[in-house]
Amino acid sequence: MTRSATGGSGASWAPSTVLVTGGAGFLGSHACVDLLDHGYEVIVVDDYSNSTPQVFARIARIAGRFLGAVYELDIRDRRALSAVFDRHSVDAVVHFAAQKAAGRSVRMPVEYYDTNVGGTTALLNTMHEHDVHRLVYPSTCAVYGDAGRGPLDESTPIRPVTPYAMSKWMCEQILADVCRHCSECTVLCLRCPSPAGAHPSGLLGEDPRIPPENLMPHVAQVAVGRCDRLRVFGADYPTPDGTPVRDYLHVMDAVEAHRIALDHLADGPGMQVYNLGVGEGRSVLDVVAAFSGASGRPIPYDITDRRPCDVAELVADAGAVERAWGWRPTRGLGDICQDAWRFQRLNPQGYADSARRRPDAKG
Repeated sequence: MTRSATGGSGASWAPSTVLVTGGAGFLGSHACVDLLDHGYEVIVVDDYSNSTPQVFARIARIAGRFLGAVYELDIRDRRALSAVFDRHSVDAVVHFAAQKAAGRSVRMPVEYYDTNVGGTTALLNTMHEHDVHRLVYPSTCAVYGDAGRGPLDESTPIRPVTPYAMSKWMCEQILADVCRHCSECTVLCLRCPSPAGAHPSGLLGEDPRIPPENLMPHVAQVAVGRCDRLRVFGADYPTPDGTPVRDYLHVMDAVEAHRIALDHLADGPGMQVYNLGVGEGRSVLDVVAAFSGASGRPIPYDITDRRPCDVAELVADAGAVERAWGWRPTRGLGDICQDAWRFQRLNPQGYADSARRRPDAKG
């Protein structure tokens, strides 16, 4: 299959077969649906350390067709990863595979550097051995750290405060340096704020295998009764209600931007960095109120001490990517909460729920 590029440069190259690392995870699974919907052949690798292969039947049900192939492997296993590139003519890679919980990274920094940095260098090495030089790299707005109030653009000084954020920043630096020394290498790095929500079908959503530390899945599990109460880490920040403020981006808007980035790999070699985001901050208690409204259920919570990994405010300015590609998010916090609640209500125990109702079930 040959696809036509839509990049601003007018170049004729565009990827046809895309390798998605971490394709069973939250962002990765939604990206697979979006890529299949837009005609890509999709190959997935995942080690299921925080995901499940049960997701692939749901991806096929939504997209109406199957993934090209799925491989269970750790991307740090270069021999296994190389075998995947040997079997498939990969045009480009979208690299979602990573450890992502900021709080957990403070407790397990070595594991985070090993997975996030070691996995990225192993992937790069394998790509270059197989003459694949185009990569979309999902980074994080957490690299800005405690940079202050207001929407932060790409010129904001980098101040990561957690091993998670630092590992992503280190990967950005590695990728930029590789691009400086490899004229064929093209990387589009997208700094995403807090992705949340679910596919509107109710079939795909966020279902971590380990206890959630990110806000939205924790709130959803409280609403459905899987968790008793939400812990709010600190209410004495210099924000309107004292709780931390974040920029929440709907997962479908996030993966759309990553898919658009694939076409823009044709714009030219080197590395470009863009923020994603809505540009509007919402506090923890804003999210609690919005989710309570969407679910019709109270979200009991307790205020506890601050976590050392949290900053008061982190809101992204995504103006540069809108000017370059015309991308902007189309969904807000209400959509995020409604879609996340639909998934959680229909799958109260997540993908492991053996008594799932049909996605069109009422109640």
